[in-house]
Amino acid sequence: MRSEKWPFPAHTRYARALAEALRTETIGGIVMLVATLAALIWANASMDTYTGLREITIGPLELYKWAQNGLLTIFFFVAGLEVKEELVHGELANLRKAALPIIASLSGMIVPALVYLAVSWGARDAARGWAIPTATDIAFALAVLAVTASAMPVALRAFLLTCAVVDDLGAITIIAVFYTDHVNVLMLLLGAALIAAYGVLQRRHVTTPWLYVPLAVAAWYAVEVSGVHATVAGVALGLLTRVTTAPDEQRSPAEAADHYVRPISAGLAVPVFAFLSAGVKLDATSLGAMFSDRVVLGVIAGLVLGKFIGVFGGAWLSVRLGLAKLSEELQWRDLAAVSLLAGIGFTVSLLIGDLAYGDDRQRSEAVTTGILAASLIASILASVLLHIRVRNRRNALDDV
Repeated sequence: MRSEKWPFPAHTRYARALAEALRTETIGGIVMLVATLAALIWANASMDTYTGLREITIGPLELYKWAQNGLLTIFFFVAGLEVKEELVHGELANLRKAALPIIASLSGMIVPALVYLAVSWGARDAARGWAIPTATDIAFALAVLAVTASAMPVALRAFLLTCAVVDDLGAITIIAVFYTDHVNVLMLLLGAALIAAYGVLQRRHVTTPWLYVPLAVAAWYAVEVSGVHATVAGVALGLLTRVTTAPDEQRSPAEAADHYVRPISAGLAVPVFAFLSAGVKLDATSLGAMFSDRVVLGVIAGLVLGKFIGVFGGAWLSVRLGLAKLSEELQWRDLAAVSLLAGIGFTVSLLIGDLAYGDDRQRSEAVTTGILAASLIASILASVLLHIRVRNRRNALDDV
C-alpha cells in the first residue's frame, strides 16, 4: 500500500531523493571521485577496451568528445548560473566585499601560469599548457570543504565559491581566446543570435521550458560548429538566465534551472567526463614522467604551489593595499587552507590539458596524471590544515 504521507510510487520517491542528494556538494564530489577511480581501475586493467570505449563514434563525434563538448556544457551552464547569482545577490554584488575574492582569484590564475612556465621552460611544446593550472574545480573543492570543515564560518565557503566562479569565467575566456584554432564566423554569429534570443526571452519573462531547451541546443550546436569550444555557449546561457523573481513566480528562472539541471550536471555530466578523461596507465613510465617531464612538473607546481601563492598572496596584498577587507569571521590561517584547496584543478584542468595536448597521446596522459596527483596533494594538504583550524576554533570556544 502507498503511504498516506507520501502518495507517490516508490520509484518517484527514489528519483526525487537521488536528485536532492546530487544537489549537495558532498555527494556530487563523491560521485565524481568514484567515476575517477573507476576510470583508473578500468584503464589499468585493460587500456585497449577503455580506449575503445572513448573512441566509440556516435553521430559526428566520438564518445569522449560528446562528454567534453556536450556534457561539460551542462556543467558550465550551472557555473554560469552561479556567476550570475553571485553578481546579483552574492559576494560579487558588493564591490567592496567582492574585491577580496576577485583579486585573489585573478592572482590565483596569473601566478600558477607563471610558475608553470618557469618550471617547464625549454620543454617541448611547454607553452601550449600554460593555462592548465589556472582553474579551480568548484564541485571538488566545495565537496572537500563540506566534508572536512563544515563547522567553519559561512564566509569561508563564500570566499571559495566566489574565487571558483571567477576562475571558471576566466577559464572559459581562456579557452575561447587561446584554444580556438579556426572560426566559422557565420556559425558563430548564428550562435550569438540564438544566445541573444534566449536573453531577450528571459527579459520578457517567457517561462516556457520547451521553448528554451531547443533554443539552447541550437545555440550549442552553432557554437560547436563555429570552432569555438561549445562550453562557451553554456556559460553565456547561464549568465543570461534571469535571477530576479517576478510577482507571479515562486522562484526565479535561474533557481528553477539550477534545481533541475544541477543533479544532471553532478550525477551525469561531470562524472561521465571524469570517467572518460581520467583513465591513464599508472605504470613506471607514466609515474616517472611526473618527475622527469618538466611540463608535468609545471602542472603540479602550478596547481599546488602557484595556486596557494596566487590566491593567498593576492588576498593578503589586496588587504594590505586597502583594496579589500578581510571578514571579521575569518583569520589568515583560514584563507591559507582554502588557498591550498584552490589547487584542485580537475575538471577544467583536464579539459584544458586535452585541448593543449590532445594530439599527443603520451604527453596528454602524462599531464592527466599530473593533474590527478596535484589535485590529490592539494586535497590532502588543505584537509589537514582545515582539520587543524576546526579543532583550534573548537578549543578556543571551549576556553571562553
